[in-house]
Amino acid sequence: MKELVAVFDFGSQYAQLIARRIRELGVYSEIVHHTITKNELLGLNPKALILSGGPASVLDPEHPSMDKCILELDIPIFGICYGLQLLSRELGGTVERGKGGEYGPAKLDVVDAKSIFSGLDSVLDVWMSHGDHVTVIPEDFNILAHTPTCSVASIGNDVKKIYGVQFHPEVIHTPHGMDILRNFLYHVAGCRGGWTMSKFIEESVKRIRSQVGDSAVICALSGGVDSAVVAALIERAIGDRMKAVFVDNGLLRTREVDEVHSMFTDDYPLNITIVDAKKEFLNALEGITDPEEKRKTIGETFIKIFQTETKDIKHAEFLAQGTLYPDVVESRSAHGGPSATIKSHHNVGGLPEELGFELIEPLKELFKDEVKILGRELGLPDRLLKRKPFPGPGLAVRIIGEVTEESLTVLRHADSIVKEEILNYEGFEDVWQAFAVLLPVKTVGVMGDERTYANVIALRIVSSLDGMTADWIRLPHDILSRMSSRIINEVKGVNRVVYDISSKPPSTIEWE
Repeated sequence: MKELVAVFDFGSQYAQLIARRIRELGVYSEIVHHTITKNELLGLNPKALILSGGPASVLDPEHPSMDKCILELDIPIFGICYGLQLLSRELGGTVERGKGGEYGPAKLDVVDAKSIFSGLDSVLDVWMSHGDHVTVIPEDFNILAHTPTCSVASIGNDVKKIYGVQFHPEVIHTPHGMDILRNFLYHVAGCRGGWTMSKFIEESVKRIRSQVGDSAVICALSGGVDSAVVAALIERAIGDRMKAVFVDNGLLRTREVDEVHSMFTDDYPLNITIVDAKKEFLNALEGITDPEEKRKTIGETFIKIFQTETKDIKHAEFLAQGTLYPDVVESRSAHGGPSATIKSHHNVGGLPEELGFELIEPLKELFKDEVKILGRELGLPDRLLKRKPFPGPGLAVRIIGEVTEESLTVLRHADSIVKEEILNYEGFEDVWQAFAVLLPVKTVGVMGDERTYANVIALRIVSSLDGMTADWIRLPHDILSRMSSRIINEVKGVNRVVYDISSKPPSTIEWE
């Protein structure tokens, strides 16, 4: 049976990062809602539990809690930040509001170098982010570490195998955070490890064959890494009963259709059909400016196209999509989660209730970088795997406002220039996404001694590991200057270019 660590989500965006770090250490992890019952949890047969941080306070009357019976199970538990405070309170300790919070880097003094701090130095750099703090620890627990401003920075009970830390070991700003997690997983919880993409493929193939039976699967192929990996995975499971359908929705980048056709007929042949549906999508999007409505409209239109194009395919009862963990997380409120909805994804929150297909989403528990590793395991070419991410709704979410033929022409041209120029950047391999956004404003300019009143293009160029967090790239001025000059001179209807210097969080990578 697969070894599993359950990560309790109390509303922190870092819950996903915790799960990702555990997988990096070779142990499979899944995120569970904090309201999961004891019996539901036992059904997962977890090897260990990790309680995430969260934005709430355990002192608030309506704070996110958990089934107290779970704490009585003989399962090792590790609480992080809010998780530590919740453990302390539920087990008889005391939590109080601090006079001032502790945010950012801190020096951790380790006073008990066993268990989770085994083999580490007595002083560690850690990353703090909290307002409340534990003032009285539960009975039979020991203080394992403290900082100059936090007397209870870590606690533990070696008999119960319950531990907690006030800092965040999952972030890169805690350099030995992975060592602390490794100690908990392997030395405390007794995990064996060994979870790999090869095992994921083996398990997924079995699951897909069992789910599909003798039916056919329609794979929504976008041309990006996610859907290509899904198609390759399902093809490995059921062969040519996987029918890949690529829809030209008119919201694609320059030469996108030709590139996709070439990749999946020459580089990695698939059973693929290309559908021209540009008119249908543009008609459906006419007059729509709200981002959420755009995404839902695109999702609904996709399904209508699939229903039309696949009605003659025998036994086509399943629709496969490249939904990833970040997609599910950002659409969380639709699934009853504690976090606020950031945005719905057309393949998560935008599907109509009467779908007509049973969904297959074999990647919905994977992060973006894991999908690329999976793609290499499946033999997909680097030409495909090195493609920069492109949103399912396409250029529609990079046009702020109504999507029209004119706005698409402007943005498509500007975006192609960004794509060409970013290739000249020596740090290109570190670029997660590089694209243009068409803003819903016009500004005054001067061209050839004449006044202009034209569009504004924003450039968004970011680095990221898995799409959950991102930072803007400090691009050399000469490349920015060349992009700006070319866009203004070559793209009709643009007289100003600006650079987006926001990170994620608080901003998202896409503007809509």
